Amino acid sequence: MRTIDSLVDAPWGQHGVLEEGPGFKAKVLIVAPRQRLSLQKHARRSEHWVVAEGTAEATAGGTVLLIGTGGTLYVPVSTTHRIANPSYFHRLVVFEVQLGACEENDIVRIEDDYGRVPSQ
Repeated sequence: MRTIDSLVDAPWGQHGVLEEGPGFKAKVLIVAPRQRLSLQKHARRSEHWVVAEGTAEATAGGTVLLIGTGGTLYVPVSTTHRIANPSYFHRLVVFEVQLGACEENDIVRIEDDYGRVPSQ
């Protein structure tokens, strides 16, 4: 896989913006083995995930699915969701297309393994 130049480190792996414009953003998420993103939701955007490499453990609306390479999942606005990498050895690569208001301030974290949930 060709790596983009502007990957940003995250506690769960790396991510980078591939393209963005009015009302959309396309990202790559590289999730390290046995790591997961926060359980979160968005009030102003939906997301569509495509698994490019590995197997994702995807949570959406309380349902947990295993999605292999080539599989997809659509996450509607306001749906609680999370991506995890259940592998002990291999990275997970997911392409994420966001539609709507794609600002980072639209993330509402519900659970987070890295202490990023605001105090209640």
